[in-house]
Amino acid sequence: MKNYMIRRLLQIIPVFLGILFILFFIIDKAPGSITSNIMDPRMTPELKAALQEKLDPKLPFYVKFVNWIGEALHGNFGWSAKHYKPVIQVIGENIGCTFSLSLIALILAMLIGIPCGIISATKQYSAVDNFLTVFSLLGLALPTFFAGLLLLKVFAIELKWLPSFGLSNPSNANADFMTKLGDYAYHLVLPSIVLGLAETASFMRYTRSSMLEVIRSDYIRTARAKGLSEKVVIYKHAFRNAMIPIITLLGFRIPGLISGALMTETIFSLPGVGKLAYDATTTRNYPLLLGINAMLTITTLLGTLLADLLYAAVDPRIKYD
Repeated sequence: MKNYMIRRLLQIIPVFLGILFILFFIIDKAPGSITSNIMDPRMTPELKAALQEKLDPKLPFYVKFVNWIGEALHGNFGWSAKHYKPVIQVIGENIGCTFSLSLIALILAMLIGIPCGIISATKQYSAVDNFLTVFSLLGLALPTFFAGLLLLKVFAIELKWLPSFGLSNPSNANADFMTKLGDYAYHLVLPSIVLGLAETASFMRYTRSSMLEVIRSDYIRTARAKGLSEKVVIYKHAFRNAMIPIITLLGFRIPGLISGALMTETIFSLPGVGKLAYDATTTRNYPLLLGINAMLTITTLLGTLLADLLYAAVDPRIKYD
């Protein structure tokens, strides 16, 4: 296992650099720059040229890429001219909201989607299965922005049960820690439900399909013939072998804990990385956009590595020598 992890980590390095090279090339060739959005029309041509040279120097593409990699290795991912701060600091100030929102949504999706998928598979073609199948299809087909606006109107505007935007109530600015924490969680309820809706549907469909394939296997019939209870057969034997596709899905969902949900954060005006990436795109804040994509790339690669390691944990037939 140790040797496998070392090999995989060494393989990640060239893949990571290759992806960064492609991202850097695309962003470098994109039209315009942040200087076109922050320049004062009244500036003299000399000042405009000096600002352009400082924020976007006219160097060959490969030189800028090598310089950026060298600075990134020292923790410097560039300067966000819009925020007047280093890119890493801007991301750090917004990542807490994104991580909290995505983690809550992922936990809700797993706690609801996986058990519902198991129930749906064990009661195939029943009324319960049909209901859960329709629910999962609606969750997958319903656009996030539509579901978000619909729930926002019902629970925040009509019923006034939940807040409609932001992360805190200004009246709690001087409150104690527990009050602020409760207010923070209260503001994340509705966005977490919106973000977790499609995730729940995905986990449900993957679990159902995988369980249906496993429970028809010969060893499941053998386990039942031995007189084992249905609960033991389903949850100890069938579910463990059905977890491979679920772990694959989980591995691809882990980067979402960092990258954020652009649509959800935009609808609820949350200061997260998803909304930050959207603002960086619209304002041509390319250093910030590159920093966010670099972070997303590494979390995606690490997510796939974690999924590979979990395969061996749930399936003893998989060995990493």
